[in-house]
Amino acid sequence: MLLTAAGIWGSSFLFMDVALESEHPGLITWLRPTLGLFALIWFPSARRPVEPSDRWSIVLLGITWVAFPFTMFPLAQQWIDSSITGMLNSAMPIMTLVIGTLGFGVLIKRIQILGILVGIVGILFIGLPTVSGGGTNALGVLFVVLAVTSYGVGVNVAGPLQRKYGSLAVLSKVLIVASILTMPFGIYGITESTWSMKAFGANLAVGLGGTGIAYAAATTLVGSVGAVRASIVTYLIPVMAALLGVFVLDEKLSFWELFGVVVLLGGAWLTTRTEIKSLFKSDIEKNDNT
Repeated sequence: MLLTAAGIWGSSFLFMDVALESEHPGLITWLRPTLGLFALIWFPSARRPVEPSDRWSIVLLGITWVAFPFTMFPLAQQWIDSSITGMLNSAMPIMTLVIGTLGFGVLIKRIQILGILVGIVGILFIGLPTVSGGGTNALGVLFVVLAVTSYGVGVNVAGPLQRKYGSLAVLSKVLIVASILTMPFGIYGITESTWSMKAFGANLAVGLGGTGIAYAAATTLVGSVGAVRASIVTYLIPVMAALLGVFVLDEKLSFWELFGVVVLLGGAWLTTRTEIKSLFKSDIEKNDNT
């Protein structure tokens, strides 16, 4: 199940690239939360209601966790390779900590500051070879960084809600909001797209698979193997994205880009190191009690 979640999420960037051959980015953006919602509504836990007092937080999540980043990724991949997008996506733990510290009062340790600095160096190594092409290449990298930063906001908002209602219950409501918000862009995208069975299949993979089934699988994974082992998915996604980009789409990666993703993952590990230790201790105690 670990490889399933990593494989589906890692391949999302490849499938977006395939869909872009026939479809406007707006259509891809809209179909992703809409199809993801269709996949989740079959799970009873996803239909659990939320209290009225939390609805504005759900709206904020709909924007920061889904609508905005889901808009940025296909726009970015008009100009940069799917492998680069996937590798830059591994900056999410770093951005989550930065946003948490600046906006949510999260306490930060020295080792985590080091992780942030290391992660920034990794981002530069990954992005600079692409940015050096100038023009829209730089815009593509910027869009991915903005998307990952938005994820950082969303993760900090989502945490308390997920602990209160469960992950699937929160995500299903968030996808409803995101589907509504991205609908105008999606309708415009329909007018600018051409029908393709290959693109349709790619949309199903990204929406039903990447946004629906993989998230449900990850939630199940946490319950069955513990949060520490489940967190390995975060580090496998950029590896899967890079491998698929190179071997399926024939994308080229320079030494510095590959070196950059290793550095970035190292930074991500440093920022989450204390959390992983805490989760590891919690998992051991849980296993001892069973």
